[in-house]
Amino acid sequence: MKSFLKYTLATITGIILTSVIFFITMLASLSAIVASGEKPVSVEKNSVLVLKAGLPIPDRGSQNPLDGLDLLNMSFTTVPGLNEILTNIEKASSDNNIKGILIENGLLPSGWATTGEIREALGKFRESGKFVIAWSDYMLTQECYYLSSVADKVYANPGSMVEFKGLSSEVMFYKKALEKLGVEVQVIRHGKFKGAVEPFILDKLSEENRAQILDYAGSIWEHVTLQIAESRRIPVERLNTLADSLTGNLAQDAFRHGLIDGLIYKDALIDTLKTLAGVPEDEDLNSVSMTKYSKVPDHSKKYSARNKISVIYASGNIVTGKGNEMNIGGNNYADVIRKERKDTSVKAIVLRVNSPGGSAVASDIIWRELQLAAAVKPVVISMGNYAASGGYYISAPGTKIYADPATISGSIGVFGLVPNAGNLLEEKLGLTTETVNTNRNSDFPSITRPMSAYEKQVMQASIEHIYSDFVGKVAEGRKMLPSSVDSIGQGRVWSGSSALRKGLVDELGGLDAAIKGAAELAAVETYSTRELPVLEDPYTRLLGQLGGEIRMKILSRELGEAARYYTLLRDIGDLSGIQARLPYFIELR
Repeated sequence: MKSFLKYTLATITGIILTSVIFFITMLASLSAIVASGEKPVSVEKNSVLVLKAGLPIPDRGSQNPLDGLDLLNMSFTTVPGLNEILTNIEKASSDNNIKGILIENGLLPSGWATTGEIREALGKFRESGKFVIAWSDYMLTQECYYLSSVADKVYANPGSMVEFKGLSSEVMFYKKALEKLGVEVQVIRHGKFKGAVEPFILDKLSEENRAQILDYAGSIWEHVTLQIAESRRIPVERLNTLADSLTGNLAQDAFRHGLIDGLIYKDALIDTLKTLAGVPEDEDLNSVSMTKYSKVPDHSKKYSARNKISVIYASGNIVTGKGNEMNIGGNNYADVIRKERKDTSVKAIVLRVNSPGGSAVASDIIWRELQLAAAVKPVVISMGNYAASGGYYISAPGTKIYADPATISGSIGVFGLVPNAGNLLEEKLGLTTETVNTNRNSDFPSITRPMSAYEKQVMQASIEHIYSDFVGKVAEGRKMLPSSVDSIGQGRVWSGSSALRKGLVDELGGLDAAIKGAAELAAVETYSTRELPVLEDPYTRLLGQLGGEIRMKILSRELGEAARYYTLLRDIGDLSGIQARLPYFIELR
């Protein structure tokens, strides 16, 4: 028995010591990675910069090397942010070592507005006289084709497919499923176009909702086809004919009808790039990733430490409290904006908004701080893929608002959801409740019973008050009459192009244009940018990966494309209180 205990204790001690040594070794290795990630790198002559498209591209890339660490697969898969990509493309245009850019297309969406910003940057890059080549191996998705159409040449694998079919928006309705579960969703709203609640109370689109989807999807498709027509020299009418007939579904047909320029395998692509870059046939092609090129110093730009432009990235749902890196916490962002307002070295603020909205109260908290900031220095809004409802609410005080033509914006409206799960609890689960109140409405709102007529009246009054306040603040910020804002409000969604015509934005342009516009408004020629909020340190980030991020990677691996539905259901759980958010979850494909 003594021997057994001795060996057991020795084994446990050995495991603990091994774990400690492994943890220390891992920390040392990660520290070395962090240190190496901060060192500038150089680029060899006759290099080609590689842009991996067809991936989810965040607005803001992380300079933390550990963000690319996948502990589940023990690999690095760093994805650069839009800010890095735009900076790199501009930097490469004056870098003598970079001869051109290769677009390697993937299968996942980045968002039409994000794609449009990168496309515009590539167009300016071509003006430097350098080449842009696009290539796809398995499928050239419609979004990637839009991006690739700006290139000098668009190539695809001979056995691949080319997606070109127009835009589609699908809405899922929960009404019948909830009825089977015994759940009634009680809805209070303002705005005939506030389609966010329709999936809970209808089993098909209302005529108003169908009209607005057709309007903004049509506006975005019109913009996309006009740009493709100009680059590819194919009339818009011809493009729509090809889309209607799915003619480009096979790469061979896409080539025959002029959508792409050639069918080549990877080896032929490399030979083509070597010829264009001036690399001898017997030497290897020097390709540079966006992540690596981000660490190459840009000696062509002049910076000023005294003049700063703060770029605040607001991505995700707007939520109460502090929030996290995946959403927009009202308190956290209010603190960040307040600090930048008081900093005299900050000459202007750029708020990059990529949000479908969220909590009306949290939106109002952020709005107040932006209003105060706009009173003392320029506050420029840059709208990404989404800046709708609460996302537009926080944009309203901006001195100037920029949007991409494909931005989903507007949705000026509010709603409230109160589920009645009494039937589910009692009939389905056999659970009953009994409530004791000190006053008539002490248990308002309750999820175990339907709302009374008076309670609905009280909640409707709250909705009307918040909507009126929303309209008033937009009117104040946009210098419009409240009645004019109400006429284009009512929860209706607009594309960036339509929002410009309606007076909801000032100019069409991306993040770069917004930063340069902020510098002009602040009357500064040289400046440095400061990106906010400050991201977590590498080790805190690592601990986060050990938790939620690994769980999400496991779900993505097991569920594949269906994992996004889990995310949507999880986000529905955050819809507490009165919401100013985008109708349902819009995904154009």
